[in-house]
Amino acid sequence: MGTKEILIAIKKLPVSERILIVEKTLKNIREAALKKNLESAAEALLEDYKSDKELTAFSSIDFESFYEAR
Repeated sequence: MGTKEILIAIKKLPVSERILIVEKTLKNIREAALKKNLESAAEALLEDYKSDKELTAFSSIDFESFYEAR
């Protein structure tokens, strides 16, 4: 189904369903854009994390248990 057929089918729906389609479509677009931005940022910083030990200093204690002192 092409864009033209989709738009024709959407026009036949009640307004509430049309609004729902628009809302879900916008949400999907935002999520995809955010994911792409996060992936780009992670890729840009990958070399820094590989070479700068100050950025990963606390990763050596990742698996230790911590307890809150009261």
